[in-house]
Amino acid sequence: GRRLAHAGGLEDMQNEGLLDPAERVSLCEAETTLRRYRYALHLEAGRPEERLLFDYQRGLATRLGFEDEHAKNLGVEQFMQGYYRAASLVERLGMQIAERFVEMLETPSAAQPVGEDFVRYGSRLAVRDAELFMRRPAALVEIFIARLDQPGLIGFTADTMRRVHQATAIHSTALADDPQTLAAFLRLLRRGAPAVDALWRMNRHGLLAAVLPAFGTVFGRMQYDLFHVYTVDEHTLRVLRNMARFADPEARRDFPIGCEIWPTFDKPELMLLAGLFHDIAKGRGGDHAVLGEEDARAFCAKLDLPPEDIELVAWLVRWHLLMSTTAQRQDITDPAVVQRFADQVGDWARLDHLYVLTVADIIGTSPRLWNAWKDRLLADLYTAARYALRSDVQLPLHASARVRECRERALNLLLAEGLGADAIATVWADFPDLSFLRHRPEQIAWQTLAILRAKGATPLIEVHPFSVRGSTELFVYAADRDGLFATVTAMLDRMRFSVVEARILKSQTGRALDTFLLLESDTQEPASLPRAEELRVRLQRALAQPAPVAPAKRSMSRHLKYFQMPPKIAFNAAGERTQLALVCTDRPGLLAAAAHAMLEVGVRVHDARIATFGERVEDFFEITDRHDAPLSGEQQEKLLQALLRRVGNAKASA
Repeated sequence: GRRLAHAGGLEDMQNEGLLDPAERVSLCEAETTLRRYRYALHLEAGRPEERLLFDYQRGLATRLGFEDEHAKNLGVEQFMQGYYRAASLVERLGMQIAERFVEMLETPSAAQPVGEDFVRYGSRLAVRDAELFMRRPAALVEIFIARLDQPGLIGFTADTMRRVHQATAIHSTALADDPQTLAAFLRLLRRGAPAVDALWRMNRHGLLAAVLPAFGTVFGRMQYDLFHVYTVDEHTLRVLRNMARFADPEARRDFPIGCEIWPTFDKPELMLLAGLFHDIAKGRGGDHAVLGEEDARAFCAKLDLPPEDIELVAWLVRWHLLMSTTAQRQDITDPAVVQRFADQVGDWARLDHLYVLTVADIIGTSPRLWNAWKDRLLADLYTAARYALRSDVQLPLHASARVRECRERALNLLLAEGLGADAIATVWADFPDLSFLRHRPEQIAWQTLAILRAKGATPLIEVHPFSVRGSTELFVYAADRDGLFATVTAMLDRMRFSVVEARILKSQTGRALDTFLLLESDTQEPASLPRAEELRVRLQRALAQPAPVAPAKRSMSRHLKYFQMPPKIAFNAAGERTQLALVCTDRPGLLAAAAHAMLEVGVRVHDARIATFGERVEDFFEITDRHDAPLSGEQQEKLLQALLRRVGNAKASA
């Protein structure tokens, strides 16, 4: 600033035209906020500290006087929103000033008309009339549309940036009720994938919050957990960016279903609107999906969309979590689960839109959340639901029909491998029908082949590095005994494997037929061949010992220590079994600890589904007593107390 504009401070920058009076005031206010926060950070840390770590955020919020309004608007979240907004303002004005410096250094370019209202100078766009945005507010949106039609543009001139900011501040939320501005915004959304880049830039310049005031309330809003990495506004725009990837043919290898669906959308603006509104009610209290649905209906009505389009956007916002929760918390190999999901979705169009929104939402929440396991899980639910929504078919809900279908397909796979029908029949005579109900034909064929190759030797441990749904499959075939599940989970924890699903079955002759679907804990990827072999050898050795393997004692990560929640334990009747739901803070060895609690009180595990959401874990088990009967009230109480000792103090409900 000193060399190019002879400016040594904010007053000089205003005198030289780098800042206008309002910008200078805003910058001073942001500086005051950041200095105050920084000084408090030094006090909280007890030393010079420039990192705003999780460790300090709650203490800083309290020190600075921020109080919890309710569970969904914590004081720490209000504090961090103030930080992000101040930092964003500094960044925005810094970009504007840097652009002015670049223009000072460059040779002026000849003017090229762009429509009636805009002009191009080299790689930058500007307004012809300095009063355009004040005279016709819709031009604020139209300049972003014009930018999309001009290849090679890198942005706006510094003067135009300032005029966008000034006009946006003056018009403010009146833009949200201006018919011409809303019509221009709808024209932008109808561009589909290319509109996403414009929406990012509109947010950076503060215009998106003016056109969509509800979006302004979540600008800079963080969520104090380990699940959501980004502020709500950045997460939302990342969701839109992920949607735009489905329009890119080069993304087909990573997202085959999404890339197949996106070109079929006649109205991509509906998908973008659903993305914009899906989290827009965060922080208000209440169910953000319900409140967001109300906002979406109101805004879509302002855009004068047809009733059926409004209904689709509102439905997507209301049920944007339906597909992910169904896939992760329920057994989607059960046709009844798929049918309930399909009935709630209703038709193929909603299913297609919901799938795209769900995938984009998960990827946009945190880079660590998306993996091959979740990819296949959602793809399987999408495919099954699409089949269920066909008007000319009925899902084979009857168990015998499903068993017969699985047996036939698995038999064909094994015969193709050269195995004899008699040998296959001998193995299958020991398999319960549940094996064919809960596993795919490919899994049945792999397990059968492993048993035949073992020639009766047990315990048999087989590991398929890359099996169903992008996971590693562990198959345990051994004499059933108390502590088997506890030993396996303890060994998996020691070897840093995460269990995403477990099927615990017993053969007709009393052998365990246990299947675990695994991911590497650190990478959330399937195991490599060497790791798979290491697991097989170590687990074989562990199961040869008579005593169960105890869970390893490992320390909790620094971040997890700041997100402790009291566990919630609930028991529910589930036919001939009892369903146990355990919701608590994730920590190393959690599943192994729960397994040993069940072993301690003589409880058997028959099924397990594990869903992890940042620092929060939701584990669902189907359990019985040692005699395969549902747990009595007394047995539930004993298990509850054992879990409390292993997992921590809890809130429980029977």
